Amino acid sequence: MTIGLLILVVRLFWIQIVQNDWYQKMAYEHQTRDSVISPRRGDITDRNGNKLAVSATVFTVLANCKEIKKEDRDAYAQKLSELLSVDKGDILKIFEKNSSYEIVKRKIETEISDSVRKWVSDAKVKGIDLIEDTKRYYPNNNLASHIIGFTNVDGVGISGIETIMESSLRGIPGRILSEVDASNKEIPSGNEQYIEPQEGLNVVLTIDESLQYFAENALKKAIVDNNVLNGGAVLITDPRNGDILAMASYPDFDLNNPYAAPPGTDAATWNGRTAADVKILSNGVWRNKAVNDTYEPGSTFKAVTTSAGIEEGVITPDDKVTDAPVPISGGRFINCWKSPIHGLETFRVAVWNSCNPVFVRLAQKLGGDDVNKSIKTFYEYVRNFGFFDKTGITLPGESNSIIQAKPTELDMMTAAFGQSFTITPIQLISAYGAIANGGTLYKPRIVKELTDKDGNVVKKFEPEAKRQVISQQTSDTVKEILRGVVAYGTGKNGYVEGYRVAGKTGTSETVESRLGSNRKIASFCSFAPADNPVLCVLVMLDFPSGPFGQMGGGIAAPVAKTIYQDALTYLDIEKKYSELDQQQLLQSVTVPNIKGMKVSDAQALLKKSFLGYIIEGENKNLDAIVMEQTPKKGASVSISSKVILYTYTPDSEVQVKVPDVVGKSIDNAADSLNWAGLNLSISGLGSAVSQNPAAGAMAPKGTIVQVEFMAPASD
Repeated sequence: MTIGLLILVVRLFWIQIVQNDWYQKMAYEHQTRDSVISPRRGDITDRNGNKLAVSATVFTVLANCKEIKKEDRDAYAQKLSELLSVDKGDILKIFEKNSSYEIVKRKIETEISDSVRKWVSDAKVKGIDLIEDTKRYYPNNNLASHIIGFTNVDGVGISGIETIMESSLRGIPGRILSEVDASNKEIPSGNEQYIEPQEGLNVVLTIDESLQYFAENALKKAIVDNNVLNGGAVLITDPRNGDILAMASYPDFDLNNPYAAPPGTDAATWNGRTAADVKILSNGVWRNKAVNDTYEPGSTFKAVTTSAGIEEGVITPDDKVTDAPVPISGGRFINCWKSPIHGLETFRVAVWNSCNPVFVRLAQKLGGDDVNKSIKTFYEYVRNFGFFDKTGITLPGESNSIIQAKPTELDMMTAAFGQSFTITPIQLISAYGAIANGGTLYKPRIVKELTDKDGNVVKKFEPEAKRQVISQQTSDTVKEILRGVVAYGTGKNGYVEGYRVAGKTGTSETVESRLGSNRKIASFCSFAPADNPVLCVLVMLDFPSGPFGQMGGGIAAPVAKTIYQDALTYLDIEKKYSELDQQQLLQSVTVPNIKGMKVSDAQALLKKSFLGYIIEGENKNLDAIVMEQTPKKGASVSISSKVILYTYTPDSEVQVKVPDVVGKSIDNAADSLNWAGLNLSISGLGSAVSQNPAAGAMAPKGTIVQVEFMAPASD
């Protein structure tokens, strides 16, 4: 008996003392039911507070199978099937698990949850519960899809900002703890503990919803107009602090339906959730070309070579240079794109003309007569401008450049004009930001701050300057040269009167093009206003194959022009007209005859004449025939006027009301008339003093309104 009692004492000691915590935990788990309450996920907004991603309250239907009597299972399953649109057989399988916590259906809307709750109440149903949950919504569908990203069914971010900022957005779940009996049924008089969930923080981005809209619209139009086969990207940044104001990548996708069949797939057979389908999505519509893709920058990189040469003091804008061919090994030469060559010219003009041999010789001069020193110096600038490292932008999957680890002289020579290495668009526009702002390279910033549910700032992400790359003096000199590229050189199609755009065009090769494919990449990297830049814009079009060719100056620069016109007006940046601007405003062109042409051919001809177009008619396809035009052939109109293309034979031309432009400046008058579908013919400079047709008159769409402008009398 003594031995038996001793064993019992030891056993009791073991249970009550040694294993006390474990048994308490087990008892607690058996005596309580723990229901998780999902926290409200934080919103994602643009810099102005416009909501880009929000969470709405929904409900999840749960089943405590132990409380549901066997004789009730069939009836319950039938009713839930009707209310939730879930297969009855699947619900019965859930009931058979005999578990105390099974999910019947997640994230049902309030209207359906009210119906379930009413049935449970009216029929005194036991074992069916509803708990509050949240569901992610994206008010603008496709807008900024690659930036924002999306969540999975559990509300966990799996792409874009949603995944990068997951720890801040998700919040802390709450709980409902209820006492239950041995059969896991809730004790009516038992205690219930409610632990409130903590909402996630709101993420405020640096992007501007309006600028994002401008960028995406301009990009999509360029993709269609130029039949761009591999998509493209547009970036808008603030060079003064590295803020990303817009980032567009095409193709894009609907954030509310990210697994939908992408273009080029059969929607009828598309699943979207298989490993193969997800791979297609990841490599296609989900891929952010501005951050995830690399490409040869081509001539846009010449701005970096120019900056290095001027900073090192081996070239000035007025130095005489030649674009004569540069010999390389094997009897080959690096030639200028133009034949015959430009010959002797100033360095400034050589940049305007984008002469490759000039940049090769400039890179070779960086080390004097020492080739190794030239290579070392050149690649120091490449590194300092940020091309050897990822930018560190707060987005997933950023790629890095591919640059030779031990570059040779030939590598340097070809890199001087942007070939034989690859970079990302975000790296290039960051470098242009440094050129534009006085020489400081900034880390791209896309997250501005975190706020709580009351709007209080919890954490700020300040602009981060990495290093000084070039001096203010060099920056000013390069800005002046690049402004000339747009005013007089290859970037003319990016010219915007009054806004002093500066930039460099690029048409780069690809691996495929070297193997015989026609794939090229057209680009234009720029900033404005040149003397005090507030915006940088990069346009990149991958594999254009449309009627307007593949040159960056021909098809990428006009996209940037459209963006600048919209963005700088939206930002209320004052126009300052130079003498060149006045010449451009007064310049007129003759409307060509496009009647009877295909729309595609008419577009090409109008573009050569520096004219735009508007299509009137249901058939807006490129193969549609132009049946009528306004203005008629031979009319004299201002540059950038728009010709109305009728793809049907109109009984009468579309009539519009002429707006009142008297008292307005040239650009404001042009905007008013363009909005109405009319064109402007300018006489004089200053403010409008008269117009014909008069304000309020009805005129055919496309009509030329003659407006006389006069400068105010000086004191």
